[in-house]
Amino acid sequence: MPANTFGEIFRVTTFGESHGKAVGAVIDGAAPGIELCEEDIQKELDRRKPGSPGAASSPRQEDDAVHILSGVFEGKTTGTPLLLLIYNKDTRPSDYDDIKELFRPGHADYTYLKKYGLRDYRGSGRASGRETAGRVAAGAVAKKILTQRGIHILTYTLRAAGVSCKSLNPRAIEENPFRACDNEAAREMTARAQKLREEGDSAGGIIECRVAGLPPGLGEPVFDKLDAEIARAMLSLGGVKGIEFGAGFAAADMKGSEHNDAMGNEGFLSNNAGGILGGISTGQELVFRIAVKPVPSIAKPQKTLTIHGEEKEIRVTGRHDICICPRLVPVVQAMTAIVLEDLYKRQEAGKA
Repeated sequence: MPANTFGEIFRVTTFGESHGKAVGAVIDGAAPGIELCEEDIQKELDRRKPGSPGAASSPRQEDDAVHILSGVFEGKTTGTPLLLLIYNKDTRPSDYDDIKELFRPGHADYTYLKKYGLRDYRGSGRASGRETAGRVAAGAVAKKILTQRGIHILTYTLRAAGVSCKSLNPRAIEENPFRACDNEAAREMTARAQKLREEGDSAGGIIECRVAGLPPGLGEPVFDKLDAEIARAMLSLGGVKGIEFGAGFAAADMKGSEHNDAMGNEGFLSNNAGGILGGISTGQELVFRIAVKPVPSIAKPQKTLTIHGEEKEIRVTGRHDICICPRLVPVVQAMTAIVLEDLYKRQEAGKA
């Protein structure tokens, strides 16, 4: 079955292609009576949209204006499906005419062709990062519901272009173009991104997410564990190549006495588990990080094949991000919100 839907009870289906007429999402399972307007969603989409200032972002200009076509009456959700539509405005499919018969290294051109027998060469179609606009729109709804539950999600760039943040300042995140939690590190990231743009190359990075306010007991073992569902959500994002929780991969070099989170009268004394034990939330801060690969669309010459099997050299020109971390930050936040709201509803359904 085509896998365009995420969630069991709070269900999100995204639709649209990078250079098609529109992208968006359908949400089924949002409770009735939630105050919701387009501005609630727009402020989140504005954080993801292309054309943002900074050396890392694509110059493509999209206002990403959202239209709520169903599911809201007199400013409140009705409990019926919400349809969120975002028209594509600044499309340039002609940018891909010169490479429409070439497989772009690092892209899904080859695998989509092998799977479907055809592919949308205009910006990767469904494999484009443009698909995430629908996720962010849906995540804005989930995020608003979670805020009412007392849940707060903090997401930021922890490392990009080989530069790591040395401090965590939540205020800094929206003050710099990398959405880094350290303004000084962000300045160095920006300088490196500019140099990479001049060289025709790109960069990757690490995004960290912290969730505060989760009660203990959230998660559906054994296959739908909290960390398993988050991992599934994150790895469904293009460009994400790995995920770790709490101490993460560093746990491989720790002793049990170092990694175990001891407990006292006031609760856990550390959080190497990242807020999850046995796939269930502990009530501590939920902490995870994702590894993001370098943007594959680069101007440097690369070896490739045509769709007919001929060897060629390719230079990918056009409008592309140098590093997707800044724009992926709100997407990670959105998908985290969708996972948590779905698990909340499943928890509630199990107690009914």
